[in-house]
Amino acid sequence: MNIGKYIEDFVDWLSLVGAPVFRQITIMIENTVDVLQEGLTAIPPFLLIALFAVGAFFLKNKSFTRFHITSKNWKTYFGLPIFCLLGLTLVYLMGYWQEMTDTFILVMVATFIILLIGIPLGIWCARSARTNAVVKPILDFMQTMPAFVYLIPAILFFSVGNVPGVLATVIFSLPPAVRMTALGILEVPKETVEASVAFGCTKRQTLFKVQIPLAMSTILAGVNQVIMLALSMVVIASMVGARGLGESVYASIQQADVALGFEAGLCIVILAIILDRMTQSVGRKENKES
Repeated sequence: MNIGKYIEDFVDWLSLVGAPVFRQITIMIENTVDVLQEGLTAIPPFLLIALFAVGAFFLKNKSFTRFHITSKNWKTYFGLPIFCLLGLTLVYLMGYWQEMTDTFILVMVATFIILLIGIPLGIWCARSARTNAVVKPILDFMQTMPAFVYLIPAILFFSVGNVPGVLATVIFSLPPAVRMTALGILEVPKETVEASVAFGCTKRQTLFKVQIPLAMSTILAGVNQVIMLALSMVVIASMVGARGLGESVYASIQQADVALGFEAGLCIVILAIILDRMTQSVGRKENKES
């Protein structure tokens, strides 16, 4: 049975019928990416590096009044900010600053779209067993399908460039956002939910004032996974014209250039570590507060 032929026919039909919608999506995403890239380019690199370091510092530490810095715990306060300063300065000195900012923007745009879809869908799955039964196998399919396959319909629907790269990243990285949101909501103790209902909370009040706050650390763990998956997929998306460090990695493969591949790969590692540690810091902070 030639299943692939039916899928191909459906994709061709959808690309024809949905062309006006796909064109509008392309315009919105492309304009958003361009504006953000121009905005980051307008900021002097060393000022942006300093902002990253300061942001990393305050994600780990809420206020100066709680500090008790010793020779043993100084890494807790200054480890990540120092890494931001040194790592991003190294990226700048190697000449990959523009590529790094392009990659960062693509990851952030994709992550925003993913969370806009994934968190509400995860809440719906947690509150409806029927919805969860329908969505779960779809997520399994999305998570196990090879990442390169998503690039094919993305090209057909959105041509080449940043847009197909972003949307392929959204599809590939969406499952953790849905799964972790649903898991966080379901892990809220039933006694707590029942107590909120007993005190007169509506379903919406229970969701936004009890369940989501208590599930926030799990949801943020999902955000961390989404960002890491998005970063890996954005690199693969360079094959369809997405700008950034992925272009350099792809060029190094085509040219068998070890030096170029190592330098671009090192920049990706630095960016990945910074984003990973910063999102982990937010998650730990929420866990302590809850």
